[in-house]
This record gives sequence, C-alpha cells and structure tokens, in this order.
Amino acid sequence: MATIVSTLFISLDGVVEIDPAWHFPYFDANMGAAVGEDYEDVDVLLLGRVTYDSFAGAWPDRETAGGEDAPLAVTLGDVRKVVATRGSQDLGWRNAERVEGDLVEAVTELKKAPGKILVPGSISVVRQLLAVGLLDELRLLVHPVAARHGERLFDEGEPVYPLTLLRSDVFPTGVVRLIYAPAEALAARAYEDVTDQVPTGTRD
Repeated sequence: MATIVSTLFISLDGVVEIDPAWHFPYFDANMGAAVGEDYEDVDVLLLGRVTYDSFAGAWPDRETAGGEDAPLAVTLGDVRKVVATRGSQDLGWRNAERVEGDLVEAVTELKKAPGKILVPGSISVVRQLLAVGLLDELRLLVHPVAARHGERLFDEGEPVYPLTLLRSDVFPTGVVRLIYAPAEALAARAYEDVTDQVPTGTRD
C-alpha cells in the first residue's frame, strides 16, 4: 500500500499560500535538502489544479534551459502526475493525467499500489485527504514569519485532527521542519484532571 505524503511551506500563522517575499529569504541549503528528501523515491505526484498549473508553467522551461535546477525539472517531468481538475483541456506536460471521477475514490485506488505518493502544495487536496484519513504524513516547513494574509491550511470546521510528531529539525534560518502523522485523539481531560501539574506559585 502506498504512503501518501503532503509537503507544504507554511508561515507561523498557518498561511500556505506562498508569497515569494517571505518564502525565498529563508530558502537555504537545509531547506533544499529537506525538499529533496520529500521528492526521493516518489512514484506519483498528486496535484491540485492551481499547483499543477504553477509547476507546468515553470518546470518544463527550466528543463529546457538546462540550469542548475534542470535535474529536478527532469525528475518532475518524468514522474507520473495525477491532477485533480474539473477542466477537460490538455494538461500540456508529459506523464500528466487527470483524476477520473471522485477524488477520494481515485486516491483510494492509487493507495492500493505500493510506493510513495507526494502531494506538494495543493491545499484543497490535502484538506480532503485529511478529512477522510487518507494522508499518512504531513510535512511542514514552518517559516519564522507571520504572513498576515493568504489561505491557511486548516479552515474552520469539524472535526479536530489529532496528530503525532514523527520528527523535527531546526534550521539556522529559524525555519522548523515538522513531520506529523495522523493520531488517535487523546483521552478527554478537564482542569480537575491536571491540577497536580499546575505550578505552585511559591517563591523562595
């Protein structure tokens, strides 16, 4: 069964709609290595239409240009790309196909095969996978900045999503990499259950 991994750049106040003005100042070799790790051994890229259009509008030209980022561009071009879109127009990039039918049903079928499915960006897709329990890992590169505006990862609604921290790394720029997996909710507790943990307030 495939592992489905989400990778997102995110601000301290939860914005995942990336603004280059606050993102790129924090991009260094450490973040590059983290992104490289996310893309290792990927069998399928699962993309929302907005993220796909961003990728398809940039990476083929970077592959042709043959610059320092050309090897990644080739990798992205060669990998199978499954795109969640309501449109019927040609996707215009090799190895790209659209989701046929319901997204959750399609991803459930994709998950039956072994391998790794990476969901870069694609906020609406990530939300839908979280809601139905299909996401295995949520990888966040948290920038030490409050973006103040832009789309946030978690919208208003139910239910609560309990998560368990699998790994954390702190980069010299102040970026924190956090890798979470879905978890069972902790047992309910009230203030009366934690009074023995409350500071005593005494002074020497």
